[in-house]
Amino acid sequence: MKILAFSDLHLARARAADLVAAATEADLVIGAGDFCNARKGLDQAMEMLAGIAAPVVAVPGNAESAEELVAAAPTHWHVLHGQGATVAGLRLFGLGGAVPETPFGAWSFDLSEETAAQMLAPCKAADILILHSPPKGLGDVTSQGVSLGSTSILAAIERIQPKLAVFGHIHDCWGTRGQIGASHVANLGPTVNWFEVTP
Repeated sequence: MKILAFSDLHLARARAADLVAAATEADLVIGAGDFCNARKGLDQAMEMLAGIAAPVVAVPGNAESAEELVAAAPTHWHVLHGQGATVAGLRLFGLGGAVPETPFGAWSFDLSEETAAQMLAPCKAADILILHSPPKGLGDVTSQGVSLGSTSILAAIERIQPKLAVFGHIHDCWGTRGQIGASHVANLGPTVNWFEVTP
């Protein structure tokens, strides 16, 4: 299964064009949140990505809420937030939003560690975890050297051991990949990222 995954588009038109072009070769496309900026421009972001014909599974970032993404997403998208789905034979589970809470104020769609843990608890098994926020200690360090990852997301990856866990959110770590147990994990960013995952 050839998977194209990205995060943090933030209305970047050239990046969207690259993703739409690459998606012609994808069996599945994953969008790990932050399609727009500060709750503005989500419809515009969806228009930029409208050329993707492959199945898309997405989670909200902190720049858009789950409800906003469900309302704006094309009909062939699967929006997950504390939910699972099976797409093309792969078991997927998604959790969006910023975990833990950001200092950005009322516009940011944030979750506490406690809420995130409760929303991840129903997931007993998954081939791919789709997240917006990184796990604590991997792909989560800002340019100031501060680790902003989520302990509840780390615990969920350790417990579930998906084949792949993808996220974004911390821009300074775009492109970072690593392992948590048997799980390959990646901070995506708005570029074309390819993964092979078999059901």
